[in-house]
Amino acid sequence: MGMQLGASDDAGGGRRRRRRRHQPMSEINVTPFVDVMLVLLIIFMVAAPLLTVGVPLDLPETQAKPLEGATEPITISVAADGRIFMQETEIAADEVIPTLEAIAQNGYDERIYVRGDENADYGTIMRVMGRINAAGYKRLGLVTLEEQQ
Repeated sequence: MGMQLGASDDAGGGRRRRRRRHQPMSEINVTPFVDVMLVLLIIFMVAAPLLTVGVPLDLPETQAKPLEGATEPITISVAADGRIFMQETEIAADEVIPTLEAIAQNGYDERIYVRGDENADYGTIMRVMGRINAAGYKRLGLVTLEEQQ
């Protein structure tokens, strides 16, 4: 009788082990997920300053609030020595309007930001803005840095 009792315990225990072996695991290991998120956070923190427009300028500071918009604007930069850049490509002053017409997706409703170096000639910046305005583009903005207190 004792042997039968022991034999039935082994058989029952074996069945239980088999059931446990095939049941899905209900615990989730989040450590790899957290590791990946931390790596992505570090990558984005390092890459974010590099995403600004590539023409190095010393922008003037102002107390104006930033403009908000849904689409990426066209950026025209005027360097301290008078050179003009559309996005990151240098262009001549008389090529500003034909180039704008070629790349403007929304026609004359396209937002255009003018970035003028703090040491650039005021007249050069105003000539560029005047040409853009005379061509029919009305959504112009000057880019500055936020004034430090």
